[in-house]
Amino acid sequence: MIRATGKRLNRRLMAMTTRVLPFADAASEGLPLGQLLRLSLFQVSVGMATVMLLGTLNRVMIVELSVPALVVAAMIALPVLIAPFRAFLGFRSDTYRSALGWKRVPYLWFGSLWQMGGLAVMPFAILVLGGQQAVGPSWAGEVLAAVAFLMTGLGLHMTQTAGLALASDRATDETRPRVVALLYVMFLLGMAVSSLVVGWLLRDFAPLLLVRVVQGVALTGILLNLVALWKQEKITPMSTAERAAPRPQFRDAWADLMAGGTAGRLLVVVFLGTMAFNMQDVLLEPYGGEVLGLSVSATTLLTAIWATGALAGFGLAGRMLLKGANPYRMAGGGLLTGIAAFSTVIFAAPMQSTLLFYIGAGLIGFGGGLFSVATLTAAMAMAAEGRVGHGLALGAWGAAQATAAGLSIVIGGGLRDGLNHLALSGQLGAALNTPATGYSAVYHTEIALLFLTLIVLGPLVRLALRGRQPQSGGGRIGLADFPT
Repeated sequence: MIRATGKRLNRRLMAMTTRVLPFADAASEGLPLGQLLRLSLFQVSVGMATVMLLGTLNRVMIVELSVPALVVAAMIALPVLIAPFRAFLGFRSDTYRSALGWKRVPYLWFGSLWQMGGLAVMPFAILVLGGQQAVGPSWAGEVLAAVAFLMTGLGLHMTQTAGLALASDRATDETRPRVVALLYVMFLLGMAVSSLVVGWLLRDFAPLLLVRVVQGVALTGILLNLVALWKQEKITPMSTAERAAPRPQFRDAWADLMAGGTAGRLLVVVFLGTMAFNMQDVLLEPYGGEVLGLSVSATTLLTAIWATGALAGFGLAGRMLLKGANPYRMAGGGLLTGIAAFSTVIFAAPMQSTLLFYIGAGLIGFGGGLFSVATLTAAMAMAAEGRVGHGLALGAWGAAQATAAGLSIVIGGGLRDGLNHLALSGQLGAALNTPATGYSAVYHTEIALLFLTLIVLGPLVRLALRGRQPQSGGGRIGLADFPT
């Protein structure tokens, strides 16, 4: 009787723990909660690197080092433009054959090395790019910075792709959506916490301090990834014949994906929507510093505010999917939120309102998060209906998303530089002779792109209303290869 009472008490405690602790029900026999939390650390390192690339460093280069925004945008875009290879990297890790039987760990390890190496040399390259150069050719700064950003971007994409695939391998069909949801939350938490810490460390900017902070992030990232990958994949030796067997062809798998019907239109929606949300990535913090007079520490908080908004969008998407909401309509809601967000940011300049600026940044994260979750859910449904795996489908989604992000960053930086040059020289009239002109033009362009994305999205919503609504897996959010 005592034993039966103990078993009932144990079941009640487990049920209460599952209800109270976030993602406690994501664990399974093949992936215990301790190992899952340890594996999720790779997303923290990716979040830290993302903050450095898209947050702190672009502000430092533009405001403190007076590097032209077009040059900064090109540097920031380099790692993002590597993203089209994410689908290929994911496919290769699916079919990789090593003597030890590992598939994901080699990609995760070498991705960590590339990420650390890029961040380790990046502060020196940035300082040379900013004019602090004693010897060497005049083009050394641009070349060194480009190499550093390329190394970091390659490592970031390889690490995240292999890590998400490893988590998906170890999770069961029932727990996989919650496992990947946890990984996405860890990515956002890594961005939020690291942005606060980096902002506090750089409150009094100095070149030597920048070197210490960026290299500290590089060291912390590889240590987190080492802890994350330790004993996560079993050693299953393969025979020589197994390793020599022909591998599946990427082009065949890609043809299967494109044969799904609506996949092409969905990728166009992802591309346009991502361009609309990401054109401001390299400009939001400089906008706060140059137009609103905010400090480095104050503008670095924008990343934390954006991540908080994205988490809120993620939570709302989860609730809506549990109620059977249509992913395409959810994507439309995210786009409409983005229109309101960029309008708020635009009005922050004439009103000189820091609060309005922060609210706009939070709404950008909220709308972008809702849009990303919705399109990812639709991509999962298409993979389930076809002959390709989720990895390739979501890799294609990630490739479209990140490629659009890179292009939009370059376009946004060039548009801001060109219009500000005309405005500040008086060629656009006295009313537009202000640093806010170029930034405002970029935000208005993003609003126009959001409306264009809504137009392209319309037919997908109509298909859903006719009974071809994608299945969202019973309301569970699937493999989230979310934006970096």
